[in-house]
Amino acid sequence: MDGPEPRAPRTPPPAAPRTKGWVIGRVVGAPVILTPSWFLAAAILTVLFAPTVQRLAPHLGAEIYLVSFAFVLLLFASVFLHEVAHAVVARARGQRVTELAVTLWGGHTAYSGTSSRPLDGFLISVVGPLTNLALAVVFWVTFQAQPTFSVPALLLYAGAFSNAFVGFFNLLPGLPLDGGQILESAVWAATGSRTKGTVAAGWVGRAVAVGVVAWALVWPLTLGRQPDLWTVAWAALIGAFLWSGAGQAITAGRTREAVSGLSVRALARPAVAVPSAASVGAVGRSVALAGGPHVLAVLVDGAGRPVGYADPGAAAAVPPDAAETTPVGAVAVPLPAGATIDAHLQGQDMLAALSQVGREGAVVVVTDDGRVVGALEVARVVAALRDAQRGR
Repeated sequence: MDGPEPRAPRTPPPAAPRTKGWVIGRVVGAPVILTPSWFLAAAILTVLFAPTVQRLAPHLGAEIYLVSFAFVLLLFASVFLHEVAHAVVARARGQRVTELAVTLWGGHTAYSGTSSRPLDGFLISVVGPLTNLALAVVFWVTFQAQPTFSVPALLLYAGAFSNAFVGFFNLLPGLPLDGGQILESAVWAATGSRTKGTVAAGWVGRAVAVGVVAWALVWPLTLGRQPDLWTVAWAALIGAFLWSGAGQAITAGRTREAVSGLSVRALARPAVAVPSAASVGAVGRSVALAGGPHVLAVLVDGAGRPVGYADPGAAAAVPPDAAETTPVGAVAVPLPAGATIDAHLQGQDMLAALSQVGREGAVVVVTDDGRVVGALEVARVVAALRDAQRGR
């Protein structure tokens, strides 16, 4: 191309940032990230578990903290296997796993795309708690086989108890817990609406959050004891986490319903295909015939493949007496290979496709059966997405 090539500002679609931390390995192609908050959690849990070790093994001296830390490592290893199970099944169900993170709260698994069927969500969710329950059985059977209550036996007992707790707690039927995902899938299957499933599981999650705090306060009173302030504090912290996660799930469900109303055709601007070897004057006439200044001129090569588009401002700046001799390449913005999107896509399918092809430029060409029918500005999609999230 001759002359300068003005470029439109790049506005990539929003993408979830990777969790901050150290990559310590990979599972199903995704990085395993150890976050700084894990060290805080490990230190707190080591101190909290130490009195239990001292009570059960009073002959130990300073080694109680070493044994306590060994339990913490065992606990996080169990949580990690929980997340690995999620990742493996998610990958098997066609999702692309983006990360596994070990965090203050244990861990999480992130994957791109959305479950297309209730069964997908159910299988991905249920496998995590089932992994912990299976580990609990293994630890318990091995503990029963120990001849004496030694330090290894103590760790096996603690591993059985902690895995049973993690497994059953995660099966509570409320988002953001795995049991909430299972409930969401069940309501989705029964009603045909994933949004109804998400909102229902979110509200149940809020009930679970209140229940956790109520249990810490009310249960001791039923036994004639005063609530333990430390237990109440932990219950309040966990309840706040669950309440926040449930609220985010409800918002996400309603946003997903709003996003489902977005479509490529509704958001695209009209476009006309012109040969990449045409002059600025010829392009102007094609745009005028196609409807005027709102039409974008998409440049195509000899095989009809989009290779760029004419920058409207740069084209308008070309003097009229030079328009017929100025090649459109002088005012063109090149397009990355494959920067096209199907005109029939909508909702999450549109956003997923756009995230794959719209990262390298501000415009994606809209095609229908290979024909150029429009141009989708990524900035307009981002604005429409924000409006949908705000309920406009």
